Amino acid sequence: MNHHLVLGIDIGGSGIKGALVDLGTGDVVGTRFLRDTPPDSTPANVADVVAQVVDHFAERLADGPVGVTFPAIVQHGITLSAANVDQSWIDAPARQILTERLGRPVVLVNDADAAGLAEAKYGAAKGAAGLVVVTTLGTGIGTALIYDGALIPNSELGQIEIDGVRAETRAAASIKTKDALSYDEYVPRLQRYYATLEKLLSPDLFVVGGGISRESDKFLPRLSLRTPIIPAELRNQAGIVGAAWLAANS
Repeated sequence: MNHHLVLGIDIGGSGIKGALVDLGTGDVVGTRFLRDTPPDSTPANVADVVAQVVDHFAERLADGPVGVTFPAIVQHGITLSAANVDQSWIDAPARQILTERLGRPVVLVNDADAAGLAEAKYGAAKGAAGLVVVTTLGTGIGTALIYDGALIPNSELGQIEIDGVRAETRAAASIKTKDALSYDEYVPRLQRYYATLEKLLSPDLFVVGGGISRESDKFLPRLSLRTPIIPAELRNQAGIVGAAWLAANS
């Protein structure tokens, strides 16, 4: 039994994926296990699928907590919102529900926070001092604030209002796709967003994730900021890695 291996599980609107993570390196060990998120994505139904993921890895798991990400504000184990999942998650005692269903402790964390923490511990922001703002440009804009390696949870900075609209309704990667924006059209929107965050937070580093970060060379060099801005490194396994790290360190 390798006690450095911890299970991280990433709950999304379409899929629930899990993997064992070597906390010494931050690497996913073996293959990820994926199940569809149930169409009726209530807490009980999702907990049943999470249990399938845990059962899949049971033989290689040490006793101890499992890390789970969720697309919601998570405060003291309670989910205060619900993005792309059933509305019954709002104000649900999610950590308690999962802990009882799995029969083992659960550390529950917002999905963007988990990804941001993974970048700080193992990825693009490893060893970075001061305030790191990790943003995920996807369907919306997820954000994580990390200060000297410690997570400041539930920042939700995709929701800030800029020029009278929620920032993510203009600058998320999904909007670029939906409105068929060229980078010439999209970059000014990112500039406005990151310049606003810079003014509000004076960060030491921006890290940009999400699928679009694979093309970061087409837009990051065109942003005019005082703060260094770099692409994320861990891609779609960041949530799993961050959740596992938190499970072992909470």
